[in-house]
Amino acid sequence: MPRRNHDDVAAALRSDILDGTYAPGERLVELTLAERYEAGRAAVRSALVELTTEGLVEREANRGATVRLLRLDEAIQITEARSALESLLASAAATNASDGERDELRMLEVQMRDAVHRAAYREYSDLNAALHRRIREISGHEVAGDLVAMLRNRSARHQYRLALMPGRPEESLEQHAAIIRAIVRRDSASAAAAMTAHLLSVIDVLRNWDADLPT
Repeated sequence: MPRRNHDDVAAALRSDILDGTYAPGERLVELTLAERYEAGRAAVRSALVELTTEGLVEREANRGATVRLLRLDEAIQITEARSALESLLASAAATNASDGERDELRMLEVQMRDAVHRAAYREYSDLNAALHRRIREISGHEVAGDLVAMLRNRSARHQYRLALMPGRPEESLEQHAAIIRAIVRRDSASAAAAMTAHLLSVIDVLRNWDADLPT
C-alpha cells in the first residue's frame, strides 16, 4: 500500500484537531502520527509545518509539536478579522448567487431552525459552519475566502462551545437568517451589515465569556 503524502496527512491531522481527537496542548509525536496516518516521517514533518503556518499546531525547539492553545484575546482578534472579511464575502454572495444557490441558502435556514427547535446544538453548529462555507464559495472571492477558512479553523473549538451556551443558538439563528434573507433578495449592503452585526455579537459574547479559557 503506498504511503500517504504530506497533503493527505495535513488534511487528516487538521480534521482530527478540529473534531477534538487531539486536545489543545496535546503533544504530536512524529512516529505516532506516521503510524496513524500510514505515512513517512518526512510527510508528517511537512504536514506539521503546514498546520503550524495555519495556527493549529505549535512547534518548539526541544519540545516538539503540540496542538496550539488559543487564548481568549486571540479568539477575539480572529473574529474581528473575520468580520472585515466575511462582510465582504456576504456582499459579494448577494451579488453573485444564482437562483439555485439562493434556494440552497433558504433550505439551510429551514434546517437551522429545525435543529434549534430540537435543541440539536451540535447539528446546528455544523449547519452554521456549512452556511459560512457556502457564503464563501458563492461569493467567488477566493483570497478572502481562503483567509476566512484559515481563521475559522483556528477558532473552531470556540465556535462549537459558543453554540452550546444557553440562549446563544436562538440569538445566532436570527442573525444568520438576516444574512440569508439579505443575500436572497440581492441586497449586498444589508448582507454585509447583517454579517458584521452577527460577528460583532460573537465578539461581545467572547468578551463577556466567564469560562475557563486562557487569557
